[in-house]
Amino acid sequence: MADGFKNVETKMNPILKNSSESSSSEAVNLKPKITLLNGITVIVGSIIGSGIFVSPKGVLEHAGSVGASLIIWVLCGLYSMIGAYCYAELGTSILRSGADYAYIFEAFGPFCAFLRLWVECMIVRPCSQAIVALTFAYYVIEPLFPDCDQPDTAVRLLATVCILILTFVNCYDVKWSTRVQDVFTYAKLLALVLIIITGIVQLCRGEVEYYKDPFEHTEMNFAKASLGFYSGLFAYNGWNYLNYVIEELKDPYRNLPKAIFISITLVTGVYTFANVAYFTTVSREEVLSGAAVAVMFSKRLYGIMWVVMPIFVSLSTFGGVNGILFTSSRLFYVGGRNGHMPQILSMVQIKRMTPFPAALFMGLFSLVYLCSSNMYALINYVSFVTWLAIAVSIIVLLYFRWTRPNMDRPIKIHIVWPIIYLVCSVFVVILPMYYSPVETGIGLLIIASGIPVYIIFVYWENKPKVILTFIDNWTIRLQKLLLCVPEEAKTK
Repeated sequence: MADGFKNVETKMNPILKNSSESSSSEAVNLKPKITLLNGITVIVGSIIGSGIFVSPKGVLEHAGSVGASLIIWVLCGLYSMIGAYCYAELGTSILRSGADYAYIFEAFGPFCAFLRLWVECMIVRPCSQAIVALTFAYYVIEPLFPDCDQPDTAVRLLATVCILILTFVNCYDVKWSTRVQDVFTYAKLLALVLIIITGIVQLCRGEVEYYKDPFEHTEMNFAKASLGFYSGLFAYNGWNYLNYVIEELKDPYRNLPKAIFISITLVTGVYTFANVAYFTTVSREEVLSGAAVAVMFSKRLYGIMWVVMPIFVSLSTFGGVNGILFTSSRLFYVGGRNGHMPQILSMVQIKRMTPFPAALFMGLFSLVYLCSSNMYALINYVSFVTWLAIAVSIIVLLYFRWTRPNMDRPIKIHIVWPIIYLVCSVFVVILPMYYSPVETGIGLLIIASGIPVYIIFVYWENKPKVILTFIDNWTIRLQKLLLCVPEEAKTK
């Protein structure tokens, strides 16, 4: 694929010359603008999206009981914390954006890295963004349809508008993106703090009916119960997103581990206490009957003011979509830079200094997944391939400890933690294959579908000249349209 773009930068000299009239002599590339606070809001904002508002049903459904579901929420938080610190070592040892894609590329070469990128491109990122956008839409129109189901078409259209607005923001300015992330992260934390405080009041009033026998109905089939971890881990998904933009993080050696510890500790506490609060008011059967548990909770306790909860949840999920889009565009940007995606995705807008093509691609492609509104089927597809890839990244850490013992490691965790994480990942990945073979089978097929794509577009270097010319011409047209040039290009 890379060969098709050899001469694109040379052919784009007119664009570079024209841009010099309005640009300084600095390099055209992404700048380190993300502070520690921004890093915390990137992680917290990416994690807290739709998961805490839709996953309680999925966790409870597979755990069986209230007590078992709460244990799963805590274990998922601890599991995420261990994984995040493994990524802190990887991220400070391999200081390149792209997270697990970059780490797999460094350890096992372009083929394995491409399959990881292919899965992220085809499933994980656009699918995750569609799930969060759908949740945003459900909660926005909930007050308009308090006693009936929301129209499916209206939900999808509103989710589309959400994605398109945030795609524009991410294409226009990095500072706009981080400001949106900051503001909406505070809003979602405020919503969850409101739920937690209300739950504490309920407990003080003696509302413990649903805790009298907390482990009744516990699912004894361990393979089925493990699917509850999928829903729980989906809610925590995003703890590694700061690694995707580490080249734009100020002082990454200091700020990355701090952001990880603060963010995941905060999220684990908030998630656990929010679920405790839910079960002071909403019964097990009611949680299983519908996904909008936060709205159910607020209708019981806030009277006419219950509408504030859908508003808060909408703000939360809006910020979640922004976080996914912001980090995903950087992943595709790095993929284009390595020749694993069309080179246009590795280019920077000459005036805005944003990865405009990558952000635009991510936003538009995620609209495809809005064809389905079954969030729980989408979650199962995403979870299997996500945790499989993360497990491979932990193998990379162990592989480098063996093959590169003298590698510069500003952060070095005890070897026992990646081993524990890898063992747990094996159970999380393999057990659901037995109980949910269709979803995992589809996930494996999509991974395998990347093999012929790699052979044709990356491995096959001696493509006919007509194909290379066609790719070059279309890349140049897109560059002119989007006013973007390759990274590190200089304006004279």
